[in-house]
Amino acid sequence: MLLPPRTIRVTVVAAAAAFAVTVGLTGCGDSDDSSTKATTSSTSIAAAPSSVSATPAPSGDNTDAPTADSLKAVLVQFADPALSTDDKAKLMVNGDARKSSIDQMNAMLGGYTLSFVVENVTTSDNTATADVTITSPHGTAPSFPLTWELSDGAWKLSDNSGCLLLGFAQAPCTPA
Repeated sequence: MLLPPRTIRVTVVAAAAAFAVTVGLTGCGDSDDSSTKATTSSTSIAAAPSSVSATPAPSGDNTDAPTADSLKAVLVQFADPALSTDDKAKLMVNGDARKSSIDQMNAMLGGYTLSFVVENVTTSDNTATADVTITSPHGTAPSFPLTWELSDGAWKLSDNSGCLLLGFAQAPCTPA
């Protein structure tokens, strides 16, 4: 499912602004708010699983909605600087075509810890959309939407969302 060009531009501008705010913040502490929502999932890449695989599709009907935790797991792996380019390419639709950008992102992420909150997951056919908040050592960016697609039996970052994240790491790509 392709988004209209205006929606993509607005999303990219909002995400770029969010990233600029994250990078610009310094000396921010942890939030005292420990509440979570049922549709929320948060973790740091330090807790990332050591093996890589895109989130498997639920058994049976492949249109079952993924959970916030399963979508977050894809982000955690994608941002893990210890994960190889080949493994990260499997987490993204059209990932094989993005390997040079993924290499650049891996170089930028060395020693850099990111954490993610995924909430408000909605699905339509083989596409899932969720609001994502990224926290870096410099602070927390405002939430922005990302999409995942059910591809080869697994929920993978869409090409648009993967390119957006790669752009945050100064490894831009143009979505197909």
